[in-house]
Amino acid sequence: MTTHEFHMPVSEEQVRSLKAGDHVVLQDTLFGIRDATLIHMFDKGRKTKLDLNGHAVIHTAPNVKKVPVSNSCPAGYESICIGTTTSARMERFTRPLMEQNGVRIIIGKGGLSEDSSKAFQDLGGVYLAIIGGTAALETTWIERILDVDMDDLNPESLWQFEIKDFGPLLVAMDAHGGSLYDAVRSGAEDKRAQALARMGVEP
Repeated sequence: MTTHEFHMPVSEEQVRSLKAGDHVVLQDTLFGIRDATLIHMFDKGRKTKLDLNGHAVIHTAPNVKKVPVSNSCPAGYESICIGTTTSARMERFTRPLMEQNGVRIIIGKGGLSEDSSKAFQDLGGVYLAIIGGTAALETTWIERILDVDMDDLNPESLWQFEIKDFGPLLVAMDAHGGSLYDAVRSGAEDKRAQALARMGVEP
């Protein structure tokens, strides 16, 4: 296991250096995105003013508070709690996010499926996993909300966060076909088969 620290944005070469099981700490910039954002971007053809090329996105719809614009709140929002949601619903958007917007890293809970794994291999991307229930900790890694786009979808807007020491996050799916989810699934299936065999039950 290796720990990597990336100042965003990152290159394809940096992303392809990661292996499933590695740890990653991100610095500088992170984008928050969720179902409605992605549907509007790719099903309804909305373009964003924010440059996602080489960046990481996190599956989130944050709890924020509207405040006057200031140096500490340049977008007019203060973060209250910024947690992570389950990624599976957004599976179909992985490849277009990478092809059309240049996204390199997706952060979420529960993993993605084979189509996303293929996109990571083809285009150079990774999935970083966060443990569920850590929203309070994640929020401490976010310094400010720098900008927001598609704010009519709030809280499922497209958010630009300033981050510091965001992580460590676990590389759960890499750009070489490695997947910790596949390893866990295979191990569970083997144990199930062994248990059934000991009981004399056909699988």
